[in-house]
Amino acid sequence: MLALAAALGLVMGVVVGGLGGGGGVLTVPALVYVLGQSAQDATTSSVIIVGITAAVGAVARIKGGGVDWRNGIALGVVGIPAAYLGTLLNRHVSQPVLLLAFAALTIVAAVAMLLHARRDPEPAPPDDPDTSSPGAGVVAVRTRPARSALLFTAAKVVACGAAVGFLTGFLGVGGGFLVVPALVIVLRMPMSLAVGTSLLVIVLNSMSSVVSRFGGMHLDLHVVAPFTIAAVLGTLIGKRVADRLSGATLTRYFAVMLVAVGLFVGVQSLVAL
Repeated sequence: MLALAAALGLVMGVVVGGLGGGGGVLTVPALVYVLGQSAQDATTSSVIIVGITAAVGAVARIKGGGVDWRNGIALGVVGIPAAYLGTLLNRHVSQPVLLLAFAALTIVAAVAMLLHARRDPEPAPPDDPDTSSPGAGVVAVRTRPARSALLFTAAKVVACGAAVGFLTGFLGVGGGFLVVPALVIVLRMPMSLAVGTSLLVIVLNSMSSVVSRFGGMHLDLHVVAPFTIAAVLGTLIGKRVADRLSGATLTRYFAVMLVAVGLFVGVQSLVAL
């Protein structure tokens, strides 16, 4: 059991370190279908494993400027109360329903990533401040669009943070499989920066979810400890692999992994109904 948990943890760590998410997507099914935990116990174990692993991955990326601190902290802070609410709901949902919701969300996130990768929209070029005279009228005209854009971006950050936080608590995942698509598609962040930022959000959401689970927490340390240690080593390996790949390649790998896991969990859950 120890060796199996460590092997699974190593795989999960490589995925988290390389793709900035997907750790919970792999960890929850592994704990349920391979290591025999219930869905509720698996979601609790997963939050702890993925949170610690993501913290190591985020630290490893800080040096190279691979973390957008402003958006990452904003998403994480907004997600804290939402993660608490998701955790409360988790305790009142049956295992098949919980896993079916998990499977559906992974597939939706994967399809969104693939569609975005095919369109590959270019960000709008910034306004050139030198094309107009610095008169008062010009400043007034440009201030309104700038404020509107700022408010729109803030609204997107709040919506994404709340959704990811809630699902972190409800599904017991770090939220990276939703954070990465949100950062890339909604906030139009480059994949390489989204990976590191996602790890920061995962850490904050996982901390909130763990705190909300105190009192009803059941952990099998014979599984969680080797799984976590191996995952930490794996995330450092995953970072090295990701550094050699393009953003488009990382996006495709991320989406394919989500589809595979979502289909597997979905089929297993339907059979269990």
